Amino acid sequence: MLAANLAFPLLTASILVPLAGALLLALLPARRRELTRPLAVLFSATTGAFTLWMLGAFDRSEAGFQFETAHEWIEEFGIGWHLGVDGISLFLVVLTGVLFPLTFVAVTPKHDAKAYYAWLLLLQAGCIGAFSALDLFLFFIFFEIVLVPMYFLIGGWGYGQRVYAALKFFLFTMFGSALMLVGIISLAFLDRDASLERSEAAGQELAGLQESIDLRESSGVEVPQEELDRLDELTTTVEGADRLTFDLVELAEGRAEALAADQAAIEAGEMEARDSWNPLHWEAAKWIFLAFALAFAVKVPLFPLHTWLPDAHTQAPTAGSVILAGVMLKLGTYGFVRFGLYLFPDASLFFAPVIATLGVIGILYGAVVATMQKDIKRLIAYSSVAHLGFIALGTFAMTTQGIGGGVLQMVNHGISTGALFLLLGMLYERRHTYDIAAMSGLQKATPVLAGVFTLVMLSSIGLPGLNGFVGEFLILAGAYLTLKWWAVVAAAGVILAALYLLWAYQRVFHGEPTEEDLATPDMRLAELAYMAPLLALIVFLGVYPKPVLERIEPSVAALVEHIEGATDFVEPAAATTGFSGGLVDDHGDADDHGEGE
Repeated sequence: MLAANLAFPLLTASILVPLAGALLLALLPARRRELTRPLAVLFSATTGAFTLWMLGAFDRSEAGFQFETAHEWIEEFGIGWHLGVDGISLFLVVLTGVLFPLTFVAVTPKHDAKAYYAWLLLLQAGCIGAFSALDLFLFFIFFEIVLVPMYFLIGGWGYGQRVYAALKFFLFTMFGSALMLVGIISLAFLDRDASLERSEAAGQELAGLQESIDLRESSGVEVPQEELDRLDELTTTVEGADRLTFDLVELAEGRAEALAADQAAIEAGEMEARDSWNPLHWEAAKWIFLAFALAFAVKVPLFPLHTWLPDAHTQAPTAGSVILAGVMLKLGTYGFVRFGLYLFPDASLFFAPVIATLGVIGILYGAVVATMQKDIKRLIAYSSVAHLGFIALGTFAMTTQGIGGGVLQMVNHGISTGALFLLLGMLYERRHTYDIAAMSGLQKATPVLAGVFTLVMLSSIGLPGLNGFVGEFLILAGAYLTLKWWAVVAAAGVILAALYLLWAYQRVFHGEPTEEDLATPDMRLAELAYMAPLLALIVFLGVYPKPVLERIEPSVAALVEHIEGATDFVEPAAATTGFSGGLVDDHGDADDHGEGE
């Protein structure tokens, strides 16, 4: 296995290289400003090459984490430098590695290029770190780091009300993150308290077992290997009881074992199910999940926490909009999958109808409000609210199809919406406006730009044969099995997406052109060259998504199995049939958390 045998720390390098690039640009003398852009592209492209190397070396049959790096960082508090990727995070890391250098090539800042590229490189390092961190405290650091460069990019290189938009973005996301930090610390200390309780029982068993073993050894009786193994296990439990840890895998697997034991006790009638909607009766896990969920809901953003996004997109520079839509919003949806479902399967199952409802409201609300926009950039911003609502719905359907489709749609949305914002940047460069009413009949003057815009727009709508269709289809198919009526209502969002995007396209590219419209230059060869990789991915993922799905699937299947083992949820058999060639075993045919039949 290539990934298992790879000694070079690819993930660490993918974080440190752009960090080093940002530092180098910050220290670059002003008299060598001609080196700024080439150096930025070099460091960003090197990072992209590392992520593509990772993609090539990834073992598609392995469900667990690969390319892992684990070192003690702050040993006293159990904080480590623990990185790794699986099928859920792999393509988000690759998307980050590829989209940043494309943006560097496509967009040139109007002023202060050194600071501009330094902030973007820092942002690239933070995004890759957040997608690959397997330590909760380390994840929080990267989750927060990305706020700073985006704040300065919007405030320093944005448009009109850029300072207001930057401040609104920062305050919204910072508030949610603060609560998540409280949740992270609470979880670590509660886990330690639970470990101490387990160690007391283990200590008593250890003393009895040790006495029995000593007695046998003194009598010359051979001690069974099972008892020796149990002795080692109990010794480890007792010795590590007072140790804090922020390790995601350790915390998640420990919680799953405890939840499985509770579930067995509930089924045996020894415990009552904790499914009350009275907040006074909620255990700590539900409150901590809500602290995480709020941070992720702001970042997605889910309705009604979305109000910062249209302003941020409208006022951000083109590169800021591309990275915000293409990469940063995925930190929220990824967070729900990695930390919500994996770390809190019980609370995720409990709150699934609520979050799915917010996702569906976002789908419809985002589409309706997008239809009424006069600013085409703001229209695309609201379309993101709608598209990301689909991902939230698929995630909390908790089926292989739903979660897998959601992960694929994160990548698809990053490609399609990133491409749309690049095209809007080209339009603004030519016309210096995003006002839909100010443009008409551009197709006559810019047939190539119109053709490329058509392809990207249709992928965003979800036209069969293009990338957006596959993800949305899997999400709706997976959601229908466990959240039937949510899926039925969400399907209307597909129709509304066609309405607002086709109507906007018709107004801008068709109709009677003015003299200014006829004088608009068409897409240049260089612009077509940097759009080509995104266009190729849009078509490839729509026609043949199997290479991506078969790498996503094992990790998603393992996550669903993890949820089933810790809760009373049983995935419907239809949710795994034919996902990417039938590689997943059926988990069952019942459903315990929605309207599935």
